[in-house]
Amino acid sequence: MVSSREKRSIRALIKSLPIKLLLIAGLFVAAIFLFALITHQVVFQKEDLFDSKVSQFFSPYSKEPFIGLMKFFTFFGSSKFLLPGYAALIIFYVIKGKTTHAINIAIIGITSTALSFGSKRIFQRARPDLPLIQSLKTYSFPSGHALSSFIFCSILIFLVWRANIQLVWKWVFSLFLFLFSLTIGISRIVLKMHYPTDVVAGFCLGFVWVILSFYILARKKQQQPALIPKEVSP
Repeated sequence: MVSSREKRSIRALIKSLPIKLLLIAGLFVAAIFLFALITHQVVFQKEDLFDSKVSQFFSPYSKEPFIGLMKFFTFFGSSKFLLPGYAALIIFYVIKGKTTHAINIAIIGITSTALSFGSKRIFQRARPDLPLIQSLKTYSFPSGHALSSFIFCSILIFLVWRANIQLVWKWVFSLFLFLFSLTIGISRIVLKMHYPTDVVAGFCLGFVWVILSFYILARKKQQQPALIPKEVSP
C-alpha cells in the first residue's frame, strides 16, 4: 500500500515534469491501451460493429473520381514510395556528413517494416472481401500503410522541427504531414484493403514505435563518450 508520504513524492515528481513530456507519456499509454483493446475486440472476439459503422459511412464515396484520389494517396504508404523516400533521406544526410542521422533513419525504417510484417504474422487477420484495387495476399491487421506512413511522416516532422525555419512553417508542415498520413490510412478503408480497426491499430502501433525509437536513440546519444563531438542539427 502506498503511504501518504510516497503519494506526495509522486505528485511532486509529476508537477516537476514538463507539460510536453506528460502529454507524450499520456498519449503513449493511450495508444498502447487502444491497440490492446482493438486487438482483443476484433482479432480475438471477432467484434465488427465499429468496422461496419465506419465502412457504411465511407460506402457512398466508393466511386469515381474519389476512388482515383484515394488510389493516389494510398501509393504514398506503399513500399514503392517509402523505400525510395528512406533512401533519399539517408543519402542526403550521408552527403552532408551526418552519418548518425542517416543510421538512425535507417534503423527506424528497417525496424518499423519488421514490426509491420511481424505483427501481421502474429494476428493473421484476413483482409476485407472485394477490394477496389489489386488484392494482396498478406494479412490485414494492423495496416502496414497506416503504420509505415505515420512513422515516415513522424521522422519528417522531427527533422522539420530541427530545421532552421520560422516557427509558423514548422507548424504548417507538421500539420500537413499529419493530415497526409491520416489520409493514407483513410484511403485503405475506402479502397476496402483494410478494416477501419486495422488502420486505427496501425496508427497506434506506429505512434508507440516512434516514441520508443526516439527515446532509445536519444538515450544512446546521451551515453556517447564526451570526446566524440556531437553533430550539429540540420
